[in-house]
Amino acid sequence: MDAWLTGNNVQHVLGPHLSLPHPHRIPTPKQPADSVLVRSLLNQAANDNLPSQSRLVVIRRLRGLARDSDKNRSLISSHNVREILLNVVFSNLGTELSHESLGLLVLFPLNESESASIAWDLNRVSYLSTLLFNSSIEVRVNSAALIENVLAGTKSQELRAQMSNEKTVLYGVVDIMRNLTEFPRALKIGMKALFALCLVKQTRHRAIEAGAADVLIDRLADFDKCDAERALATVELLCRIPSGCEALASHALTIPLLVKVILKISDRATEYAAGALLALCTAEERCQREAVTAGVLTQLLLLVQSECTERAKRKAQLLLKLLRDCWPVDSVIGNSEDFGYSEVQSKIVIAVRNDPGDIHGHLRQSQHDAMGGCLVDIPRGRNVRRACT
Repeated sequence: MDAWLTGNNVQHVLGPHLSLPHPHRIPTPKQPADSVLVRSLLNQAANDNLPSQSRLVVIRRLRGLARDSDKNRSLISSHNVREILLNVVFSNLGTELSHESLGLLVLFPLNESESASIAWDLNRVSYLSTLLFNSSIEVRVNSAALIENVLAGTKSQELRAQMSNEKTVLYGVVDIMRNLTEFPRALKIGMKALFALCLVKQTRHRAIEAGAADVLIDRLADFDKCDAERALATVELLCRIPSGCEALASHALTIPLLVKVILKISDRATEYAAGALLALCTAEERCQREAVTAGVLTQLLLLVQSECTERAKRKAQLLLKLLRDCWPVDSVIGNSEDFGYSEVQSKIVIAVRNDPGDIHGHLRQSQHDAMGGCLVDIPRGRNVRRACT
């Protein structure tokens, strides 16, 4: 029987999408942490009279348990772990014990009072900003993670602004995104922290000074879906200040990338990209010409007929109206391929430029005429629907 339960036979039983890490046995699930053990370990971690090395061993054991399962993390969290760890982290500055405790603390979301205990204390904020430049990559990333946790855990705009006003915080977070790209966790935590910092209106100019605009555009292709949405949301936030528009407009890839991601990642990403394009094209005429050259018209025409969010559609309509003077109307039909437009789209360009008030009407009429009475809806998502009249 044991011989049969190996190789292809086991694979056949498990199915094509499942495999075993070892050809001879199924891994035994780890036992959940014991409540008594967890309580004992936390008491030792909180005991200032124990040698630092002994407490360090305890913290590492707790980190191992917390990483094993969500159930273990929930159990540890129920024993007042955050209060204990906050005290250890900020009472043993610069020590290995502080760094290890920080790595455990970031596994647990902070409540508002715990977040405030850090944001109110400028010494604690300064310590975290210093850790952003630590020689250890793990310490740097964990510091950024705790900063993001604090900003996410406090509702007070005053506290959020106070923490974000620490100049080196933004420089440290941007540096993580710029130089630690080979570490996926570093890029993800850095993006989350930067987004949380840029939600504070008063400090967006600091993000620009720290080089956030270039980093966001340079790293956009490296993000997964969720982080790409955060990145585009952050770009749109930075476009709300003049220095942000100027910095983003000066990057050669900003406009082409924003045009390209429309309808490619998600509805939210499309909404943020359209909003950023609208802000940039409103601020600088040069951006309007770049957007048209990059094929924004095709993307916007698809967007306004898609099942994307209403906010995204409104932004697309406003952008179409804003760009109408940049459309190459005199030569668009004769040279439509040069601009990436079909003959139908070229006719829509002319119609919308002459009368921008009814974009949907122009879309439907041009499609109707082009098909000789057979209406073709612009794709909604990936589906194309035809309905002959």
